Amino acid sequence: MDNRVEISAFLKSRRGKITPEQAGLPVYGQRRVAGLRRNEVAMLAGVSVEYYTRLERGNLSGVSDSVLDALAQALRLDDTERTHLYDLARAANTTPARVRRRTARPAVRPSVQRIVDGMPGMPAFVKNHRFDILVANPLGRALFSEMYADPVCGANTVRFVFLSPAARRFYVDWERIARGAVGALRIEAGKNPYDRELSNLIGELSTRSDAFRVMWGAHDVHVFHDGTKRLRHPVVGELELNFESMNLPDGSGLVVALYNAAPGSAAADALNLLASWSATAEAADVQSAEADSEN
Repeated sequence: MDNRVEISAFLKSRRGKITPEQAGLPVYGQRRVAGLRRNEVAMLAGVSVEYYTRLERGNLSGVSDSVLDALAQALRLDDTERTHLYDLARAANTTPARVRRRTARPAVRPSVQRIVDGMPGMPAFVKNHRFDILVANPLGRALFSEMYADPVCGANTVRFVFLSPAARRFYVDWERIARGAVGALRIEAGKNPYDRELSNLIGELSTRSDAFRVMWGAHDVHVFHDGTKRLRHPVVGELELNFESMNLPDGSGLVVALYNAAPGSAAADALNLLASWSATAEAADVQSAEADSEN
């Protein structure tokens, strides 16, 4: 990803979302832009027009935190957008050579694997910043069975959302999930502009999915912490699950994602049924493998 291009497009997109009325500015005559003008943002941020123009051209190198704060306030950024702006500024001051000296891609520690496996009643996963599912417990694999069955997905949840026809059936609120996935991917692109695999994933999705390309062009950002998802599973039907995402504290960038249902709810019954179906299917696979080895 080109950091300067990302910075420029993000600032322009946020500027275009704010009306003069929202910013408390008077409006005189006909305006050719829907949002704020550059000079208006500069005035609100307390910087010169020339300096803001430099920033909007993608140059955040050496910009102080006080200027970033003023810019965030002028553009009325929310907490997620403010963090994204800081990530872009941090990346602007990080050279590719320094990135290459970082450690290799993180692996899932055995203790984390045991934690995931030790929650058989909840679908549990460990994913990286490219949204690859690195490990999942049996119920997690059963819940996302259609993703694992589709070779196009490669156990990547964003590929599943945009490239698998099954995703539009699986996610009851597909568009909300899709926009959230794009926003989360943009957050990661801001943090890791020199990650070639991440850039390749974004390029692949932009090429193969019109929906992704349109949503990516909006430059919106999103963070998955917790919430509710409505899913339609081919075996157990529709179920509403709560989810929690927790960053591992080891600096690896890996995230543990957990799904759960309220006790006694229809979704809890569906998860129990799904666990039973998963165990039966796994036992059948083992028997089949044993039979093949004997023949």
